[in-house]
Amino acid sequence: MTRNGRGVLVTGLGAMTPLGADAPSSWSGLLDGKSGVRSLEEEWAADLPVHVAAGLTVDPASLLPRPEARKLDRGEQIALLSAREAWQDAGAPQAEPERIAVVIGTGTGGVLTTLGQDDLFERAGIRRLSPFAVPMLMPNGPAAWVSMDLGAKGGARTPVSACASGAEALALAQDLIRAGRADVVVAGGVEACLHPFTLAAFAQMKALSTQSTDPEAVSRPFDVKRSGFVMGEGAGMMVLERAEFARARGARTHGALAGSAVSSSADHITASDADGQTYAMRLALRDAALDPSDIGVVHAHATSTESGDLAEAEAIGRAVGSHAAVTATKSMTGHMIGASGTIGAMAALLALRDGAVPVTRNLDELDPRVEVDVVRGERRTGRWSAALANSFGFGGHNVSLVFTT
Repeated sequence: MTRNGRGVLVTGLGAMTPLGADAPSSWSGLLDGKSGVRSLEEEWAADLPVHVAAGLTVDPASLLPRPEARKLDRGEQIALLSAREAWQDAGAPQAEPERIAVVIGTGTGGVLTTLGQDDLFERAGIRRLSPFAVPMLMPNGPAAWVSMDLGAKGGARTPVSACASGAEALALAQDLIRAGRADVVVAGGVEACLHPFTLAAFAQMKALSTQSTDPEAVSRPFDVKRSGFVMGEGAGMMVLERAEFARARGARTHGALAGSAVSSSADHITASDADGQTYAMRLALRDAALDPSDIGVVHAHATSTESGDLAEAEAIGRAVGSHAAVTATKSMTGHMIGASGTIGAMAALLALRDGAVPVTRNLDELDPRVEVDVVRGERRTGRWSAALANSFGFGGHNVSLVFTT
């Protein structure tokens, strides 16, 4: 599958997104061009400049036993449920516990717990604080809980690289398998940060859209009328396996993670950098031993900000060319921060598996400065052998992943 026999196969998928409570329904929603963006009806949102968000379709706490849910941050709940789904989808691989690892990235960690417990402390004092507050707010909490749930003793790691966290988790998982340190890795990203403070903070950066007339039309990557991104929440998980191990047990596979690259722009804390993004994509292609012409599909990070969309379009043109079908699914899910990289990777992978590239919703008028083939109007069908997925984060984090059939 990949050069030098370093094959890494994807055998399991799990997800909770604004489009569905599992991976199949989330993927169906993307293919159908549905939107998970809704008006914020919560009382706490009344005075915010932002009036839309992309929340989950189901409360994760309702899917867990009450005693278990009470000791988990919302992000930990989502991660645990998605990891369990991915594990079952992979057929619950039987491997030595020391050969099973977990890598789950997040951008903000247990921010809902941090803010909620701080508010409780200010109002009611120390006696009201949860004894689980610390493990609930720890960024490594999702990885730790999943490792305990699966009995995985090969390490529980947590890359924290803003919006690139979930994608970097997949790259790190691939490295662990290639280095011979694991046979099976559960990897992905999670985010649960829909809170008045986080929404207000991002709004102060002028990153979020303040449009609200038609919530489903607010997120519009590459469109001339884009006005900022929509905050979302969710999780995406993959089970990655050493190719020889997966084949020996007769595992069904969704495809292969053929190459990855992680780079840092080292330039600006929030600005997009076409040079750094170009480098990451070229490095990922080199790692997969593929040429730009081999890439048929690109899942763009494309958050629906002008500077970000334009920088990435330029970088895709440099690194891949204009022949690939480009999709931006944040037009439907909003921006799930640490989870977005894994959900984007899943969309790229499944586009190859099913021969269908999701449409970029709300793309009524393509920005004339965008010179790549963005899928618009309806989903694109065909057969491709390789796809690339991008994730970029504040701090200059650049991650590109290459998937093959």
